[in-house]
Amino acid sequence: MTERAEGLSLEAVTDWWETAITDIAPGSIRMRGYAIEDLIGTISFPAMIWLMLRGELPTKRQADLLGAVLVAGVDHGPQAPSIAIARMAMSCGLGLNGAMASAVNSLGDVHGGAGQQCMELLADIGKRETETGNLAQAVTEGLEAFRAENGRFIPGFGHRFHAVDPRAARLSELIRSAARDGVLDGRYLAIGEAVQMQLAKGKTAGPPMNVDGITAVLLLGLGFPAPLGRGIFILSRSVGICAHAFEQSQTGERIKGPTPPQFGFHYTGVGPRTLPDDAKDPAQ
Repeated sequence: MTERAEGLSLEAVTDWWETAITDIAPGSIRMRGYAIEDLIGTISFPAMIWLMLRGELPTKRQADLLGAVLVAGVDHGPQAPSIAIARMAMSCGLGLNGAMASAVNSLGDVHGGAGQQCMELLADIGKRETETGNLAQAVTEGLEAFRAENGRFIPGFGHRFHAVDPRAARLSELIRSAARDGVLDGRYLAIGEAVQMQLAKGKTAGPPMNVDGITAVLLLGLGFPAPLGRGIFILSRSVGICAHAFEQSQTGERIKGPTPPQFGFHYTGVGPRTLPDDAKDPAQ
């Protein structure tokens, strides 16, 4: 043992990790101060997620709204890259944990990050509106700033498959009801709709909010910070990933690639060529 290690106190060791989330002692487990045995069978899983992320228990309506977000993002079919990756990983012999980890690791800025990015955009517009008192101006400036930093694509609006995203339509209904009852801040729905109107300028119709956009509206209205938008989506999508990975494990298929092997792929490299003489091994 080095002199430096000998000089460490017990407090220095226990203080190495500090957390306000979980307290563990022999025979005792407390989450944010609540005994785990009091939480089990008493609160819902969405309420538990809220408690762990926010530090306090939600109301019943708040927990139900978070639960609605979690249900909405669970799955979008095996053509979704994260789901396809999980299924391919299972066919390659990975365990369920490895397949799920492989899928979750693909949820980056492009596939999986739109909700967080939309939250950042709408929050920025909300801040600008507070400063100027002009929503239209805030939307214009917010979109310009976002595009200058991230490019032309605006996350949370439009969908490749759905003209109207059914998940967004339902969540919008829940948001309007909750806003009328004072359960959440409804101003972000107005901001999202103002963005949609701005995106519609010069077109016959603007791209409606998709599930990422309406989820951003709901989570901001509930007071969640933008980085948790991605974390909550990953919690939700992990359920679909788990279901697809397990289903794939039951098929007995081995090494299943992204497309049927008989279709091949498109090669774009140089044509057939021979190895030059000076590159050959003289010993051969």
